[in-house]
Amino acid sequence: MSSILTPEQRQSYERDGYILIPGLFDREEIGLLRSAMETDPEISGHFFDRRDADGLATKMALWNHPGDSVYGLAARSERVVDTMEELLGGEVYHYHSKLTAKEPREGGAWEWHQDYGYWYHNGCLFPLMASLMVALDHTTAANGCLQVLRGSHLMGRIEHNLLDGQQVGADLKRVDQALQKL
Repeated sequence: MSSILTPEQRQSYERDGYILIPGLFDREEIGLLRSAMETDPEISGHFFDRRDADGLATKMALWNHPGDSVYGLAARSERVVDTMEELLGGEVYHYHSKLTAKEPREGGAWEWHQDYGYWYHNGCLFPLMASLMVALDHTTAANGCLQVLRGSHLMGRIEHNLLDGQQVGADLKRVDQALQKL
């Protein structure tokens, strides 16, 4: 199999803990994902609210099996699986899917966290996992885009606890230290 990622993307993943792959899904595919989020009862019927430390809600749906929806097809697509296998160095499996729906400028936030901070407490001993985030809408800092701490994966797992609101997040003292350092 030929390499999917450029050497620069692989280096970025190792150094920064993430990579951006513009165009992984085209506009039509993004439209199908968005439509399924709004109309597929297997997805839209399972949203629940998670409140942040300020009491603002973000809607979330979570499921463990990829299923036959457009989301299951996307998760099992060759371009996603091959990319993940290249990044993680071996065979991968679907752990879970999560869809968050946040209203711009009014919905809640996700508290600072490491995905592995959750997975560890779910019995995943090693951090040999990766997340794929697909924005269904144009996201900016003004409307609440995903924020990451470049290189924070090199800190190892930070302890996660129940924070104010309904979310589990990373220890806030460690997050403050990371924000100052990174």
